[in-house]
Amino acid sequence: MSALNSLFNRGLLGSKCKTCLNLSISRIKLLRNKREVQLTQMRKEIFQFLQSGQEAIARIRVEHVIREQNILAAYEIIELFCEFILARVPILDTQRTCPIELQESIASVIFAAPRCSDVQELTQIKNLFTSKYGKEFVSAVSELRPDSGVNRVIIEKLSVKTPSAEIRLAVLNDIAQEYNLDWDSSNTEAEFNKKHEDLLDGSKLTKTETSSLEKKSVNLSPPKHRDPVTTTTHRGSPVSISKLSDIIASPSNSDKKKPTSSNHYTNEHNDQRLTSNQSTSDILERAQAAIATANRACASARTAALLANTRVDNHQSSKDVKGA
Repeated sequence: MSALNSLFNRGLLGSKCKTCLNLSISRIKLLRNKREVQLTQMRKEIFQFLQSGQEAIARIRVEHVIREQNILAAYEIIELFCEFILARVPILDTQRTCPIELQESIASVIFAAPRCSDVQELTQIKNLFTSKYGKEFVSAVSELRPDSGVNRVIIEKLSVKTPSAEIRLAVLNDIAQEYNLDWDSSNTEAEFNKKHEDLLDGSKLTKTETSSLEKKSVNLSPPKHRDPVTTTTHRGSPVSISKLSDIIASPSNSDKKKPTSSNHYTNEHNDQRLTSNQSTSDILERAQAAIATANRACASARTAALLANTRVDNHQSSKDVKGA
């Protein structure tokens, strides 16, 4: 009885597989004809852009043309694989494991099923092969393991990576030759070879700019034996208060004398205290000004409220007089 069930299941799997393969081949042919018309129209539009000097738009549109060409090439290979599997369905019914001569065709169809959503029958074929050979076989194909056997051209044509500059330039030259256009590709080639900076990582400084910034940081670094109070200039660069006090308190070059270490430390300490006192007084003055402004605003708001209430009372009283 089990032998009869296995034979029945084998025949049922083969009939379903044949139906799905025939439908896939028919759908692929229709899609190829439709995409060929679209591809011709897209190439003609790129020719018009090149003819009118709109090379920037042509450089963008050529990626869509390359994508359509890759899908067409993949459809052609998948159609051949489906026909090859269809001719050997009886062999699939008689063997439990995947035959070696059919491994590339079956693996390529399974790999292309989720990437060719227009051909819905490929998903059904994938499910049939999953029920026959197991999920491990299908997962090995989907993950592109070394022994999966997926066709390399199918992997390349169904890839979503951006085409290289050489391929895009070659397609543009091919379109120009197809329509007998004398097109100078030097500007486009220079644009393709240009290395654009990654703005997300920030602007990259040159070596000279980096060395100059390092020298400035060394000059502005405080001495090692003490930690003076630092402040910032109006441009945002940190400068120690001791240096600012030296600059302000320094006499003219003719009357300049070398101060002793004790006098220098005393002057620096006094300058720091003066600076901190001045900053504190400035903060207090600003706070007092803000409080005065707030008080004036509150007083004006109260006056406005009183005026509004007076007008309402007058209006109400006038209404009462008229009513009487």
